[in-house]
Amino acid sequence: MKIATIVGARPQFVKLSPVSRILRKRNHEEIIIHTGQHYDHEMSHQFFQEMRIPMPTFNLDVGSGTHGIQTGEMLKRIEAILIEENPDVVIVFGDTNSTLAGALASSKLEIPVAHVESGLRSFNRSMPEEINRVVTDHLSDFLFVPTKTAVNNLNREGITKNVFLIGDVMVDALFDNWELAKSQSMIMEKCGVKRKEYALLTIHRKENTDIRENLEHIVTAMLEGKEAILFPIHPRTEKALKRFNLMDNLRESNVKVLPPLGYLDFLQLLGNSRQVLTDSGGVQKEAYLLRIPCVTLRSETEWVETVDVGWNILVGAHPEKIKDAMESFRPVQDWVPLFGDGMASEKIEKVLNEHYRH
Repeated sequence: MKIATIVGARPQFVKLSPVSRILRKRNHEEIIIHTGQHYDHEMSHQFFQEMRIPMPTFNLDVGSGTHGIQTGEMLKRIEAILIEENPDVVIVFGDTNSTLAGALASSKLEIPVAHVESGLRSFNRSMPEEINRVVTDHLSDFLFVPTKTAVNNLNREGITKNVFLIGDVMVDALFDNWELAKSQSMIMEKCGVKRKEYALLTIHRKENTDIRENLEHIVTAMLEGKEAILFPIHPRTEKALKRFNLMDNLRESNVKVLPPLGYLDFLQLLGNSRQVLTDSGGVQKEAYLLRIPCVTLRSETEWVETVDVGWNILVGAHPEKIKDAMESFRPVQDWVPLFGDGMASEKIEKVLNEHYRH
């Protein structure tokens, strides 16, 4: 079976790693199409090296741009490759512009689409990611779903055929890489921190980077914290902090700004932190898998299960809520497995192989 996998951003590289490994182990022909949505070394190439993912067969180098320009450019370039390569199926991951462009190009060429991490909903249509995931799900021929909540979301939209509850490929990736991170990463020594004596911060979503008030509120809350905060900075966030003249506020403070990190270094910092503060969907889930309390800098989440079991709290960009959560939030229930058994990639390969064998 010939399979095209389409990725473009950090969370997709993580999800690709166990899927690619099992596809190649089962002797399928895989072509990796990297759209170039994340295009600097720390956000892209480093992940392929660290996670032992084969280098992309095609790198489209699309780069940044408005959603329309970026998605349109991806669509054009992906279509040309798919016409040339003619894969049996295209696998897309998550909810980025790369996901949407891959699904659109494939469906118009009548190439079956398999969506990994299908069925997630924040129910906030102002988020570009929500539009991407809804449209992709309705275009997909195979919907690989991480949780029962995601199955229910699809059912409400009338999607019931070829929906497969497999668990989450992020669990697979974590199983593959956590021990590697502990043995290889020296990031804690470089940062001069000890286990459970710091918080970890990530910010990258449009509602927090493009709205000065929200970003300012988050920065203010961080500066009033009483412990060390490590802040691997996303390129978009760094530009916003400089644009709004907030970067100087972080200097000589309890916040240590770090460059973008590779996956192993990030896992090491996350798994040893006391708490994570983030607006990332993927980090919320990784935090839960590593049993780290999570303060989510959004008013909604796709991972409602983590909130329901008391390991995640939604605070938006409200400074008082953020400060209160930093000081007092603790999980209220015992940890329970929510996202499967670490065999999601095996189940994806099995479903696709059985379909194309007949």
